[in-house]
Amino acid sequence: MAEKLISLDEFWKLRNQLPLIDARSEGEFSQSHIPGSFNLPILTNEERIKVGTLYKEEGSLEATLKGFELVGPRFHQIQKEALERSPERKAMVYCWRGGMRSQILSWLLSMVGFEIFRLKGGYKTYRTYTFEKVREIYPLLVLGGKTGTGKTILLKKLKESGEQVIDLEDLAHHKGSSFGSIGQLPQPSVEQFENLLAEELRIIDSSIPIWVENESRKIGRVIIPDRFYEQMINSPLLEIHKTENERIEHIAEEYGQLPESELIAAVKRLQKRLGGLRTQQAILDIQAKNHSSWISNLLVYYDKTYDFDLHRHEASKTVHMDLSGLPIGNQVQLLLNTKNKFYGIPTN
Repeated sequence: MAEKLISLDEFWKLRNQLPLIDARSEGEFSQSHIPGSFNLPILTNEERIKVGTLYKEEGSLEATLKGFELVGPRFHQIQKEALERSPERKAMVYCWRGGMRSQILSWLLSMVGFEIFRLKGGYKTYRTYTFEKVREIYPLLVLGGKTGTGKTILLKKLKESGEQVIDLEDLAHHKGSSFGSIGQLPQPSVEQFENLLAEELRIIDSSIPIWVENESRKIGRVIIPDRFYEQMINSPLLEIHKTENERIEHIAEEYGQLPESELIAAVKRLQKRLGGLRTQQAILDIQAKNHSSWISNLLVYYDKTYDFDLHRHEASKTVHMDLSGLPIGNQVQLLLNTKNKFYGIPTN
């Protein structure tokens, strides 16, 4: 069946209807890709290097012939995998610029009855869009609070109540501390994080507030886009407060069941800042399952760090809210009422 060349606008309309195949090498795919796509490389990492070198040394014709020589023996494997992943034989495909690799994949799959929609301009067109999307202006509302105040839970409840929420830590696969990677998937690259963030922003209404959690510029190894981060710093901040006991209890529930070896490794990563004595005491407490003690120990460090970071926000745009002892429903309602005051929205 004949292929159809589609624009990015047409791509969005088909986004959730068809399988999406990335024809680039596994290395390119691993670095970044359109979320939801799967990889069927026309040229592997090694083959791509060979063809690229030949192109520079001998020109396009020789490189093209070498490319077909390398990939030819795998034609049937590519077709079989595509049929297994897309039994309905209908898919979108892309490569780096929408050129030869996606053309070859389109031809290969058409030979076994596929209806193909090939993205014009390839991944580069998509990436240009996501790069610009995460640098647009958004009405952010930042939820802050020291470690253990339950910000992630509150964001989840706000979303359940119908609010627009973007969970940056969820996108980054990291909870933003030395312990943040425990139990998480591998972090995406900075570029892939921007793709994921752009996908969220694309379907959000930018005329009404968007809740995000107060973060440092880096979440683990991921870096928040410059302009988006600047907006976070300059947006209204709802700074929540809870008692130390509530915070310790919350952290113990979240981290107390995690592997002891990983908790100890996280503490050791902080040794230079904690000092030798405090580090050793925390390790002993973890081994003794005395969670309240090691958490209290580490909160001294995290609270100092948070107090320093808090100064980045304008005091005139910061509202301090004591939510100690309140049921979760009441906490959410207070946050909603405060949001409405910021944006002049009548409160029911």
